[in-house]
Amino acid sequence: MRYTCALRLRHPVGPVRQAWGMNSRNRLIGLVAVILLGIAAGVAALLNGGNGPDGASAAKSPTAAPTGSAATRGGTAGAPRPSAPANSPAPRATWVPTDPALADVCRSKLPAQALDTLGLIARGGPYPYRSDGIVFENREGRLPRRGSGYYHEFTVVTPGSGDRGTRRIVTGGTGEQYWTADHYATFQEVDPRC
Repeated sequence: MRYTCALRLRHPVGPVRQAWGMNSRNRLIGLVAVILLGIAAGVAALLNGGNGPDGASAAKSPTAAPTGSAATRGGTAGAPRPSAPANSPAPRATWVPTDPALADVCRSKLPAQALDTLGLIARGGPYPYRSDGIVFENREGRLPRRGSGYYHEFTVVTPGSGDRGTRRIVTGGTGEQYWTADHYATFQEVDPRC
């Protein structure tokens, strides 16, 4: 009898049942989680105007974050998309600076290289430097505060400089453009009307 009890105590039926019960519960929880994720994805697709999570709408959006391979100096195949609209709209007669405390500059007063960069941004590249189009984090806080990924920076070629130099155009998610000649120490918002 004692031998039988010892076998019963060592018999794995009890632990197997307990483990099976936990697995069933985990499977049920997993199934519920998958169903909830499916519902959430469906709601997100409906709120997104029917565009799926494949990013098809991001290509049309002027605020799409940069994607694609890194570019190399001298040209960029598959360069990141700018945050400014691909087709720059005609200058608005009612243009208002996004931040009245920030100085503005007429587009026509920018250096020729800055105008070249603005043209590349409008066409979506190719950009001369692999860092063009990366997210500008606004660490200095000199531009209006926005969420991460809102701003993107582009190099303005500096003649005679062996590197990227200090001049940049920074674009915002709604199409605004900022000029800095001193590597983010100061900014001027570009006024497209003049």
